[in-house]
Amino acid sequence: MIFETERLVLRPWTENDAESLYKYASDDRVGPAAGWPVHVSVEDSRRVIKEVLSAEGTYAVVLKETNETVGSVGLMKAAAANFEIGENDAELGYWIGVPYWGRGLIPEAAKELIRYAFETENMDTLWCGYYDGNDKSKRVQEKCGFTYHHTNENIYCSMIDEIKTEHISRLTKEDWERMQRGLRDE
Repeated sequence: MIFETERLVLRPWTENDAESLYKYASDDRVGPAAGWPVHVSVEDSRRVIKEVLSAEGTYAVVLKETNETVGSVGLMKAAAANFEIGENDAELGYWIGVPYWGRGLIPEAAKELIRYAFETENMDTLWCGYYDGNDKSKRVQEKCGFTYHHTNENIYCSMIDEIKTEHISRLTKEDWERMQRGLRDE
């Protein structure tokens, strides 16, 4: 499946994305904030594409203007989520390379997947988490309409061997529909 927004194409990852992935995932400001390690080589990035990013519902965030892969966004349904959620729920995950921070690209990508999750997949609730200190991720969630639900203390992130505090937010289908009606009324 491929999605298009004003500035982006969201498409499945391919091994051809390994160099772009490495370019952005080798920056230590990206992965550790999300609970995964810095990529150490193009081969490492290729392995991550095969083992992680090729999962169903995970998409490369590609700039229409340059056709460059600059990040990732995905929906992990129920059992595939990183924390326990309902059977008809999904977890939204995302990241983007540092040069693209603050441009609204991830909210743009996330809103398209949110629309798909509620309109096409008929999901009940979407969940999203961020670790303490990752204010940029928190802001993405707020821009997309998610509201704080709870905090999980002392979460062990095995990939980076750290203990973190995770804040969980959610967006129900009803809240999303209410937001959509509000946008149409403006």
